[in-house]
Amino acid sequence: MKRTALITGATAGIGEETARLLSKNDFNLILTGRREERLKKLADEITRDSECKVHILVFDIRSREKTMEAVKSLPQEWMNIDVLLNNAGLAAGLNTIQEGVVDDWEQMIDTNIKGLLYITRLIAPKMVERNSGHIVNISSIAGKETYPMGNVYCATKHAVQSLTQGMRLDMLKHGIKVSSVSPGAVETEFSLVRFKGDKEKADKVYEGFTPLFAKDIAETILFILTRPAHVNIDDILVMPTAQAFSREFYRK
Repeated sequence: MKRTALITGATAGIGEETARLLSKNDFNLILTGRREERLKKLADEITRDSECKVHILVFDIRSREKTMEAVKSLPQEWMNIDVLLNNAGLAAGLNTIQEGVVDDWEQMIDTNIKGLLYITRLIAPKMVERNSGHIVNISSIAGKETYPMGNVYCATKHAVQSLTQGMRLDMLKHGIKVSSVSPGAVETEFSLVRFKGDKEKADKVYEGFTPLFAKDIAETILFILTRPAHVNIDDILVMPTAQAFSREFYRK
């Protein structure tokens, strides 16, 4: 029997690639994001290329009200969610704390922490009722280290790490698995978003070495989700071969 996975931030990068991979590995999918055209295109592609059923939800996870409305709008057949992939997240700007842009801070905090909490609060109780489920949070190397001018972004990903551990403890007696994946440098829209559309600046982040790709993280997520019932992967740190720490790269 197919499991149902809800993926936040499915319009690009890790979320999009994970959707493609899970669709071919006995999952039905609820895909969420803000960009409706991208969600529809991805849903069409998946249903054309696999036997996966897809339902899309278009909303901004930063809004508690919109998140609640979206989840409550799910048809009954989609209410039993087996896997919640908290993938939606971003970095905005790269500034010292004294020169920080408050709007950037709020965007990161509202997406990376509050959005994750909003959707988890709505999905987790149903898992508890069934004593079954798996929550996977996408963290980052930035959740394990702090690098110059990464202050607030790093703080949000440290929060994701702590929340993952807290969820693990709270869900333990209910038989619900909780995991986090912490990637190093992944070539997605991440840097393009951080530098607010400056492609030249974003491309320089990945110059001189081979970064991770979204598919690498999707495969890691699939590995986590397909372990036997008695195995829980608490946390995986995945780095490019050419990256040893958050700012330590071997560039040719």
